[in-house]
Amino acid sequence: MFENKNEQQAREEILAAVKEYATRYHNQNSNFHPGDRISYASRVYDDREMVNLVDSALEFWLTAGRYTDQFEEKLGEYLGVRYVALVNSGSSANLLAFMTLTSPLLGDRAIKRGDEVITVAAGFPTTVAPMIQYGAVPVFVDVTIPGYNIDTDQLEAALSDKTKAVMLAHTLGNPFNLEKVKDFCDKHHLWLIEDNCDALGSTYNYHGTERFTGTIGDIGTSSFYPPHHMTMGEGGSVYTNNPVLSKIMFSMRDWGRDCICKSGQDNRCHHRFDRQYGELPLGYDHKYVYSHFGYNLKATDMQAAVGVAQLEKMPEFAKRRRENFKYLSERLQDLSNELILPVATEKSDPSWFGFLMTVKDPEDRNKLVQFLEGRGIQTRALFAGNLIKHPAFDEMRRTQEGYRVIGDLKNTDRIMEETFWIGVYPGMTEEKLDYMAQSIHDYFAQKKADAQKENA
Repeated sequence: MFENKNEQQAREEILAAVKEYATRYHNQNSNFHPGDRISYASRVYDDREMVNLVDSALEFWLTAGRYTDQFEEKLGEYLGVRYVALVNSGSSANLLAFMTLTSPLLGDRAIKRGDEVITVAAGFPTTVAPMIQYGAVPVFVDVTIPGYNIDTDQLEAALSDKTKAVMLAHTLGNPFNLEKVKDFCDKHHLWLIEDNCDALGSTYNYHGTERFTGTIGDIGTSSFYPPHHMTMGEGGSVYTNNPVLSKIMFSMRDWGRDCICKSGQDNRCHHRFDRQYGELPLGYDHKYVYSHFGYNLKATDMQAAVGVAQLEKMPEFAKRRRENFKYLSERLQDLSNELILPVATEKSDPSWFGFLMTVKDPEDRNKLVQFLEGRGIQTRALFAGNLIKHPAFDEMRRTQEGYRVIGDLKNTDRIMEETFWIGVYPGMTEEKLDYMAQSIHDYFAQKKADAQKENA
């Protein structure tokens, strides 16, 4: 097959065949029929992702390489941040972001065991897990409805002399009130970690400047799991404009080492064998000097290759999410007596991850969800609902140690019992959106008809 061809010619022939294969067999345009399964989220891709993936595989470098460098640079350009570290998942991104703030290089501002971090219980567990695993104390405050983000009026009540940071997610793409939260953090010299895993592409007008979420706090995170705003299968990233935090996060991502050489690179600093570190012998190999207790959280270059192609589509992905959200919102406005529809945070333009709804009759949530699922419409709860009600907290609830709660988390509990969401991902067609909206209308029409029969 490759006789009389050099390696580059053979590679070009393979990639041309991959492009044709992807176009022919991975065409995602299919006609929708009522009752067909409508996922809450899915991958949206074309031949470029598959060509990049195979191109990387042909190199067989496997670990972080040229595509990783390219992805980190391009994501930084997209977001307008100086430093980006690609990691193997969004959960690892949250772990790395949090652990970065525990470094001794931060002096008195370093988070130590027993220090407190303000957060919410209405979200995904890996926003909170790193705090508990390290020995910090999450302080849970309530959220608001219909914004589904932190109730900023409770921030001062959550503050103590042990508070070191605030770590919050932008709920399903809807930014929390960054102006109030960041001003609070600045006033009290606290770190702000933005869990941006569900909000890539969302923007917020921060003191008159439109900025991407994830870039206003000290450090931000993203997830590239398949349902998210873009994907590379598994994957995530951590980003910051702070050079000290950047140094720490790359060290902790790469085993905790002090050396800044990339995989396969040696002696970038030209001082590999002539420095003194800790109590090690003079001239100890710098590639094996460790300044932090770190991890190996790198992604593979094959994942990064897919991410490079996906990142080109991000502006269009965000645009489609906004359009789909608006379409559903308009189609469901007449159900305001039955449902609380989601509302964007003031000064924000969300790149929505999903369309959240809270029922006004508590008995409707499970019935409506099962009705929709019966019609092939995939639904999701708002993740943990109330995280501290889960089995993972059983021992802490019993001892009343390891976390604090501000107030009664009334809205958090309501979300746990009365809220669900459906998808708005870029692959949604108008036919699918109409079917979902009509199905919700059908549920309430049937409920009304059943009530009239009962009262007749």
